[in-house]
Amino acid sequence: MVKQIHFGAIVHGVGGNISGWRHPDVKKNQSVSLEFYTQQTQKAEEGKFDLVFIADGLFINEKSIPHFLNRFEPITILSALSARTKNIGLVGTISTSYSEPFNVARQLGSLDLISDGRAGWNVVTTPLESTALNFNKTIEEHPSHPVRYEIAEEYLEVVKGLWDSWENDAFTFDVENDQFFDPSKLHVLNHKGKYFSVRGPLNVARSRQGQPVIFQAGSSDAGIQLAAKTADAVFSGPNSLEDAQNYYKKIKTATLKEGRNPDQLLSFPGISPIIGDTEEEAERKYWEIANLVSIDKALAYLGRYFDHHDFTQYDVDAPFPELGDIGANSFRSTTDNIKKYAKEENLTLREVALREATPRSSFIGTPEKIANEIIRWVDAEGADGFIIATTVPNTLDDFVDKVVPILQAKGRYRKDYPADTLRGNLGIPFVENRYTKAKQTV
Repeated sequence: MVKQIHFGAIVHGVGGNISGWRHPDVKKNQSVSLEFYTQQTQKAEEGKFDLVFIADGLFINEKSIPHFLNRFEPITILSALSARTKNIGLVGTISTSYSEPFNVARQLGSLDLISDGRAGWNVVTTPLESTALNFNKTIEEHPSHPVRYEIAEEYLEVVKGLWDSWENDAFTFDVENDQFFDPSKLHVLNHKGKYFSVRGPLNVARSRQGQPVIFQAGSSDAGIQLAAKTADAVFSGPNSLEDAQNYYKKIKTATLKEGRNPDQLLSFPGISPIIGDTEEEAERKYWEIANLVSIDKALAYLGRYFDHHDFTQYDVDAPFPELGDIGANSFRSTTDNIKKYAKEENLTLREVALREATPRSSFIGTPEKIANEIIRWVDAEGADGFIIATTVPNTLDDFVDKVVPILQAKGRYRKDYPADTLRGNLGIPFVENRYTKAKQTV
């Protein structure tokens, strides 16, 4: 039996390119347009995608990507989208470094009920050091990379514990006996750990999928280890099939070592396909975006990965500068990769900045080429599915209308949703309540 491919779509307003908003086909208010988000999500649902994904960040400055400057908070927009969709999963980014477990458990539990079992959480530890400036005095400085992942692991333990506050049939609604719930099926967490002290219980019942789906996006060793222990799916940003294969092998091996079934931790590389009816049309679309980016904007974009390091102080046509540990506490896996390829290919700062601002990939070309490349990555154990991101306008429409039918015709992609929850569509098991499970094993 051939492996079926999964898809998600990142709805990214005016896009992740620092100058893509200038394209004439982009509506300038897309990042805060409910109409745009609804259209994109419904298009992804038309294409039978597993999920839409809303990214987030908690610090901006005048050099931030335009989409980051004025965009929706994830849970708010996902709640609105749940009322306009029926089958597609709804996944949002929330930081474990700058939020409270009880609030997040409640927000995601509510979204899971509102959407009837379609909620997911992209767990991030927040890389940008400057984020600490936006939060209260109890956080004196941005936690180090290892500490952020320690916090995240305990945070997930707390949230998952709160999601089990109520057993599935705890609410009896027994009018005759004046019993709203069965007290024996309500459980207090009483967590006391290194970073959190949370009593519980949570004031939100479980949904039909048991618990929201856990996604994780870290590619560092600490990120891989956390995902192997706690996640149902992972997002990644490989630059090539070889990178994707290396990551895939690492994450699956780590999952197996944790005593889990590697097939139940799905790997979703992010890709930005640029689709044309001909190769020439696809190339033209790429350069329409790439040519909008000035070197100054590209340097600002590059600086974001290195905690907004000022790259204008260097000669742009000299070799990429030696940066030491700059960026090590931010986007660690990304900055390590940039330093590595810049040195190996002997690139100038200009070349690196422009490449990062508008990356090229093997997913540029005709619909048939894109479909075949997707299959190649999956069959070569580089992916279980993909997150489709927008580099040029109308990417999602082109993908659903032109690439999806080819994959369906090849027998590699479904023609309808197989289940009515996000877990069901991903093929990830229902999460049984820990207290119910314990009673069954006695």
